[in-house]
Amino acid sequence: MKTDSIFYRLFQEFPSIFFELIGEPPQEANAYQFSSVEVKQTAFRIDGVFLPTQEGDNPLYFVEVQFQTDAEIYARLFAEIFLYLRQNQPQNDWRAAVLYPTRSIDTADIKHYREFFSSQRVSRIYLDELGEAVSSPISIATVKLVIENEDTAIEKARELIDRTKHEISSQQQQQQLLQLIETILVYKFPNMSIEEIQEMFGLSDLKQTRVYQQGVEEGVRREKFRTVPLLLRLGLTVEQVARELELTVEEVQQAAQEQSSS
Repeated sequence: MKTDSIFYRLFQEFPSIFFELIGEPPQEANAYQFSSVEVKQTAFRIDGVFLPTQEGDNPLYFVEVQFQTDAEIYARLFAEIFLYLRQNQPQNDWRAAVLYPTRSIDTADIKHYREFFSSQRVSRIYLDELGEAVSSPISIATVKLVIENEDTAIEKARELIDRTKHEISSQQQQQQLLQLIETILVYKFPNMSIEEIQEMFGLSDLKQTRVYQQGVEEGVRREKFRTVPLLLRLGLTVEQVARELELTVEEVQQAAQEQSSS
């Protein structure tokens, strides 16, 4: 599994983590929708964009995950951003963040773009400089698990799983975090099966509990509710959305009403 796909899932399910990474209140995520954006008529695809749900003071955030040295990273990033701005002409301002595992990977020349960095319109985040995982918020500690080497990843994962069970009161968020940790471990230990990883970290027993299964079901339902407004904006009728998401018409109407009142 590619590293950027892990971060895409992480930001999709826990958008507040991104805002913690850039030093903003995690509550800012409530005003955004995260997605991947393809720039038309080019081969460009921006890893992720946090799009404000309403026009106003909240800026767009372009996100790039870079885990290998790339001399053209900034040339490509700014080309993508400005093509997007030209094609979409958003009313909101914009910012960007590039995530690196370490500072040593960030080798590209910035002389043509230095003003964007000095003004902090574009920020660079080095995951290994975020502080000790034990003292970090659990969301940041989960991000840091991606860059742990195999010798320390097992111990860090066990600590993180224990913290998740004790610090996260929401069953939905707890099961989402545990699934994400499991995904990271599969990525880090490609020679182990999912079953072996679940057994090693005690995840298999946890997944059999009634509380966990209820959390999974509730998470699926919430994700469907979040998708309702998007499908309605794309022109689908209430009845079509209900069939597509396997919801009742009443549930679709409820989800649409909650979105309009938020």
